[in-house]
Formats: sequence, structure tokens, C-alpha cells
Amino acid sequence: MNKVVFISENPVQGKVPRDFENARTEFSWSIALDADWLPIGQTPTKEYDLGIVIVPKTNPNVNIDLYKNFCVNISVMQEGPHWYFQDYSVEKQFHYINTLRSADWVYCHNEYDVDYYRGIGCRDVRVMRSLMIPDGLDSQVDKKDKQGILLGGNFTSWYSGIDSYLVASEVEDKKYCPSMGRRQKDENLLPDVEFLPYMNWREWINHIGQYKVGVHMMRTHAAGTFAMNLAYHGIPVISYYGLDTQEKLHPDLCVPPHDMRLACRLMNKLYNDEDFYNHCSKTAYHNFEKYYSEEAWLKNWKKENK
Repeated sequence: MNKVVFISENPVQGKVPRDFENARTEFSWSIALDADWLPIGQTPTKEYDLGIVIVPKTNPNVNIDLYKNFCVNISVMQEGPHWYFQDYSVEKQFHYINTLRSADWVYCHNEYDVDYYRGIGCRDVRVMRSLMIPDGLDSQVDKKDKQGILLGGNFTSWYSGIDSYLVASEVEDKKYCPSMGRRQKDENLLPDVEFLPYMNWREWINHIGQYKVGVHMMRTHAAGTFAMNLAYHGIPVISYYGLDTQEKLHPDLCVPPHDMRLACRLMNKLYNDEDFYNHCSKTAYHNFEKYYSEEAWLKNWKKENK
């Protein structure tokens, strides 16, 4: 499959450069594959071996048949957690399922998503690993310079920010939190959390290298970029099993669902056992190269799509 196009609600058209300022996972995929971008609803002007449709969260009524005349194969890429579509109207839920079933195959984020999609009638389900292209980023920060705990998200059920906050509060270190779209207005009343300003992707990756530990007790499992982005800098992350990025990059810091006690113990161990911290940091750094470098990603892509 030499000619690939991503089809999404994003207005980007054509190819994005390797130093793209907003090179989130989906754009990194297209960079690695030298793929084009096409906005949903726009008719392709050339033919492709593979069209990858990213169905918008807020508008699932996409007609993928439109692209079958221009693409030898059409696939649908998981957007958000696999259960996200269940908050649509009943009609849209069935439309979404039929869209998945009519694709040649479905791409999902994690190994644990595969059986779900197969169970709802998708014949061919493949994992497309998360990816980040580090071209143009500042160099990784040496661990001796790192300090502070970075929370993975805000204080909502989507991000479970309060759980991350409570785990981080087990130790004496300053806490930091990003400003996401679901941030609540009264979060700034917390006296011991510094909320970071909104940043584009490149600013975010360059910024996070300064922190010592990440904690992300988020039950909403999707691409798992938080665990991956911090691993690039060799920063240990505490989070739940079920995310491929967490399990591959931070294997000693995975927590069974809802096990806050273990998460708290791991936080204490990271701060009180220097050998354990160094082990987790080195594991994250080396496993990033092993599993999530562009070379490793392309190797896995070819394996999934042989």
C-alpha cells in the first residue's frame, strides 16, 4: 500500500511536513506513511491504495462508500475510546456500527480493543500503534534536572484528574496540570496545582521534559499519548493496564483498574527508591526506541498490514 490518504474532519489537505507544529499522533502516522490528507465530504482527485477514514466524534454520519471509487481499500480508524459512539442517538449508533462493518478493515489503538470490534461484527481488526515524530523537538532533558509531578488531565470523569491528584499528593513535590477542553472553571481554586496554559503539540512535547513523574489515572482509554510523550523524555508514568503505550513503555508502573492503593504505593516508591526510579526511567526511554520510534512503528505497520 504505497499510496495512502487520511480522511477526516480536519481541514488539512495534502501532506504535512515532518516539523509540523501540531504533529499529533494522526499527523505522525501520515508523515511516516508519506500519506495525504483529505477533508471529509471532499471528492479525491486521484486514486489511492488505502483510504483511512477517521470518523468525527461529533458527526458520525460519514458515507465511506463515497471513497470506495477512489481507494482500493477503505478502513476506519478508531477515534476516542471504543465505547464513545454509545452516547450517540440510537439511529447514529447503528449507522456507526454499519460503517465499521462495511469497511475493509478497522484500525484500533490497543490490543484490548481488538476483541471488542471483532465482537460487534468487524471482520478484520488491526492495531495501529500511536506515534510521535520528534523531528525539530528540543533534546530530551537529563533526569537529574527533572522535578514536579505532571497530572494527565483535568478534574472530570473523562480524565479522572482528581484520582491523579490524590496519587500525586502521596509525596512532597509540586503538581502541574494541562488545560484541556473539559477543564472546569473552579479547578484554579486548588492552591497546590499549577495549571499550564494551552500549548500546541510541539510546545507541549518540548515543555514536558522538565517533569520528574507523570500520573494519569484516566479510565478513558484511547491512543495513550500521555504515556508515550513522557517516555520520550524518560519520565516514568503511573497509569492503568489496557493502554498499549503504558504497558510497553512503563511496565512496572501499570495498575489494575481502580487500584488506587497500588498507584499510591508506586508513587511513594518512585520518590523513595532511587534505583527503582532510575530503572523505570531507563525502561521508558529504551522501550520508546524499541516500540515507538518511527522505525519500530513502520516495522509494526508492515506486520499488521502484510
